[in-house]
Order: sequence, then C-alpha cells, then structure tokens
Amino acid sequence: MSALPVGSLWKEYRRYRSGLAGLALLASLLALSAMAIALVPLDAYGQWNNPSYWSEYPKAAPPAWVNYITGLKLPEHLVLKDPIIDRSAIGRVKVITHTFRFAFPYEAFPDDFLFKFSLKYGASPPLVELSAERPDGVRMLLARSAMPPRSEGSEARAYDSAIFSTDRNLRVNLANHLAERLGILASPDGISPERMIFAKGGPSMADGGTGVLKGDYAFQARFFLLGDQDDVISSSLVIGGKVFGLFGTDDLRRDLSVGILWGTPIALSIGISVAVLSALIGLAYGVISGYHGGRLDELMMRLNDVAYAIPALPFLILLALSLGRSLLYVIAYLILFGWVGIAKVARSAALQIKAAPYIEAVELLGASSWRVIFRHIVPQLIPYAIANIALSVPAAILAEAGLSFLGLGDPRVPTWGQILHDAQLHGAAARGLWWWALSPGMMLALSSLAFVMIGYALDRALNPRMRGI
Repeated sequence: MSALPVGSLWKEYRRYRSGLAGLALLASLLALSAMAIALVPLDAYGQWNNPSYWSEYPKAAPPAWVNYITGLKLPEHLVLKDPIIDRSAIGRVKVITHTFRFAFPYEAFPDDFLFKFSLKYGASPPLVELSAERPDGVRMLLARSAMPPRSEGSEARAYDSAIFSTDRNLRVNLANHLAERLGILASPDGISPERMIFAKGGPSMADGGTGVLKGDYAFQARFFLLGDQDDVISSSLVIGGKVFGLFGTDDLRRDLSVGILWGTPIALSIGISVAVLSALIGLAYGVISGYHGGRLDELMMRLNDVAYAIPALPFLILLALSLGRSLLYVIAYLILFGWVGIAKVARSAALQIKAAPYIEAVELLGASSWRVIFRHIVPQLIPYAIANIALSVPAAILAEAGLSFLGLGDPRVPTWGQILHDAQLHGAAARGLWWWALSPGMMLALSSLAFVMIGYALDRALNPRMRGI
C-alpha cells in the first residue's frame, strides 16, 4: 500500500461509486443521530426502563405504515398532549376548556380512550366535564364529576386523575344520550363507549354495528374552578389503537423509535471510538516494536501473540460478568482486543520503512528515535490506519450488539443489541412481532454496510495494485 498524499486521496476515492454510496449512507446515519439528539426528548431516553413512563402507549403495536401496505386501515394509537386552551368566567367561577381535535379516517374502532389531567386546587373542589363532538355534529356528554374535597383553609395542591372509557358513570351518561336522542333504552353494561362515539348514527349506535363514522372528532374537557389559586396543570388524551409510530412498540409499551433513533449515535460513538483508539494503540505499538527491533521487538511481539491467541468472545463475557456491564466498560473491553491485528501490520511496515535510505540519513543527523517514529514513519501509515478504522467500525458495532444480545450489555442504554435482546427474551419471533427485531437488525446491517463500503473504497484508493479496478 503506497503512501498516497492526503490531498490526492479524495480525488482517487471519488472514482468508486461504492465509496460514495457508503458516504451517503453514513451521512444519513449522522442525520439520524442529529435528529435523535434534537427531537427525541432526553427524558424518554433516560426513562427507557421505567414502565410507568410508557403506560400511555399501546402494547406490542406494529408501526403505523403497515396501513399503507395492507390497506386494512387499522386505527392509529394517538397520544395527544397539546390541547387548545380557552379561558373564560361565569361569575366568580373560572372556566378553563381543553379541546383535543384529531382526524379518524380508519376502518376499525379504537380499543379504548383515556383522558388524564392534573389540577391544582384548595378547599373548594372543582368540577370536571368531558364531552365528545362527532363529525356529524352530535355532541355527547361523557363524564361529569367533582374532585375530592380538601380541608378548609388548605393551600392549593396538585391532584392527578383520569377518566377511562370503562368507567361506569361514562356508560350511564351514554345510555342517557341514547334514550334522549334516539329513544333507545339500553343497559349501561351493554354499551361500548368507544364504539358508540365512533359509530355511524342509527339504532345500532350502542354496539357500533353500522360501521365507523370517519372524520374530525373533538374531545372537550371543561374545568370549573372556584379558588383564586386553582388552575389546570396539564391534560392529555389517549385514543387506543392497534398501530403506532414509525417503528411500533414492544411488549413493555416502549416506543421503539426512541431506541432506534438514540441507538444510532450510541452505535456510531461505540464503533468510531473503539476503531480509532484501537488503531492508534496498535499503530504506535507495532511501529515502536518494528523500529527498535532486537529483544524489545521479540518481547512485544510475543505479548501480541498471547493477546491474539486469547478467544475474544469468552473473555469478553468473563470480563462483563466480573467487572460490570457499563457502556464504558464495554468500549474498554473491545479496545482490549481491537489493537492486536493492526499492530502486526504496522510492525511489518515499520521494518520496511526503517531500511529506507532517508531514515538512515535522518538518524545520522542526530534525530531521536521518537522523532523518527512519529515524524517519518507514522505519517506514512496514516492512510492505512484510516482504511483500517473504516473497516473496524462495523466489527465494533456488531461486537457490542452481540454482547447486548447475550444480555451482557448496559441494560440502562437503549442500544440496538439491547432491543434485540428484549425481543428474543419476550419471544417476538415466535409471536409474530416482526417489527421488534426487524428495525434494530436493519440498522445494524445499514451501519455496517456504510463503513464496509467506505473501507473497501479507501483500500482501493490507497493500494496501487487495485486502483482503477
């Protein structure tokens, strides 16, 4: 491999379409990393293993784009957290209205719905009223309830509550709606609230037998507050569906897009840091060994042979079990075995360069051995090191994924390997939850492919025997 000038490297590299494709793929991965850091809340990343954080999401739901492939129009699970807020007053009573508007163009009914809210109030308990407006203009009262009273003179404090579609009071209100509007007497226990709200009109609204009424819906919550310090802290509406998001959810209701997107910068950080540090250590080790020669060279190469002979995977498993599974530990374990191969190649190159006439001339001029090594030998090996780094990144990414898949990665970090481990642990393949394993597997394949194409293009550009092939 010749020492191609760095300035000419790009000119030679861009002749290879596979290398340009690899750079385009790498740019996409970097864009995904930036998107994860900028758009995905850090709180969601930190709460990856907190089940309560994901309680509003569906369990084991496929991604929403399956609707465009199958044409089934399965209802999408909606988590609405930004209501339209309106404030008014009726005498001394403050009225705060939170309105949630959404489109429902699906063929099937939602599974359920949940309205969650948080209030701050003192001694006078507020009243909460929830209603739904259908696309045909029909308005239904769903719930009306007062909050629990508090002791006289107490300060305003937060109170969290929720209205679920299975509440009996909600069913009673819908039964009254049927009786008043259509003259239908129905038992509250026989009413399906989500079907009645989303069904087409007619006598069978109670069970949704006439199909789904498509269009724009509005759920409106009115809070009647009596105290000066009383206020609505937050509210959210969940419409239970069967599909969700870009990557779906897992058995623990976690949004897989958080793990997939955040896994991208984590995987790139692991792969690049392991590859770069391993290359630097191996390069320095091999050049020092080859340049000095003699007993030092013999000792260093025997140590290199010992490290090369150790089976990496069993030893990595042993280290992870004995020392810990922190992500920094995993990176250190991979570096421990990553420098061995490049050290041998660097030693062979150093032996050849050492015999060059200009090296002898520099030594006769009184240059120290460190100056010769780092000024005249190492710079010639940098192009090879760059190619080696590009080819080593996918190996490091896959090694970390393999450890995580075996349950030896950092469980606190949502890496692609950890997602695959969870999928295997919950029997995703046997249960047909294909999206759980497909997304992280595809990301591992694409990230590896990007660096492999870049590495092979660099190898061709730097190797005079392969240029132009």
